[in-house]
Amino acid sequence: PIWLMVIGGLVLSGVCVVGVLIALLLPAVQGARESARRMQCRNNLKQIALALHNYHDVYGTFPPAYIPDTTGKPMHSWRVLILPFIDQMPMHDAYDFNKPWDSLENLAVTRNTPPVFRCPSAPGSPDTTHYVVITGRDTCFDGGKGITLREITDGAFNTLLVVEAHESSIPWYEPRDLDVSVLGGGGASAGLSSSHPGGFNAAYCDGKVLFVNESTAPNTIRAQVTPARGEQ
Repeated sequence: PIWLMVIGGLVLSGVCVVGVLIALLLPAVQGARESARRMQCRNNLKQIALALHNYHDVYGTFPPAYIPDTTGKPMHSWRVLILPFIDQMPMHDAYDFNKPWDSLENLAVTRNTPPVFRCPSAPGSPDTTHYVVITGRDTCFDGGKGITLREITDGAFNTLLVVEAHESSIPWYEPRDLDVSVLGGGGASAGLSSSHPGGFNAAYCDGKVLFVNESTAPNTIRAQVTPARGEQ
């Protein structure tokens, strides 16, 4: 009957319209979700930067990249050291600093990753962190040595503290970060990476968090890594 054909045509047209609307709205929905995830990532870095400053207030320096054992081998990560300052005191108290980070006892303690160490946009296993410090000679995190704010003579507002590195695949409790040597190649963000389009979030030594565009000049990034080379 004609009326059935008309109804069928209307239904088909309605389905097509709905399909078009979904296709138009989907990018906007996905964009809104990514915007929310990027904001959460930014907030994570703000919490970490605040924890590092609170550590500085208590101990007089930022934490070292790691605490070494008697042979100089990295034994405990700065991320473990700041646990009391990110509302993880029970985990910190249960952690045995007399045993290495990968001892069975400490692995049992650190099996649950503090949410602040994971970016919601990033892939990877649940124990992977997406936030690292840049380590090596002439950086803020030179081995087992902690740095004071006074020693950051290039300006705390101009010196990187913690950055995103989604491709590093570092367990959050492992005393390993991003070596400054990887910044010598390729583009500005060589070694620095995120799942956010266009760049990565970074916390600076004054506590602020900025989104660093992937087009930032390599020399600018390298200048922001060193705290006391007279670079502005």
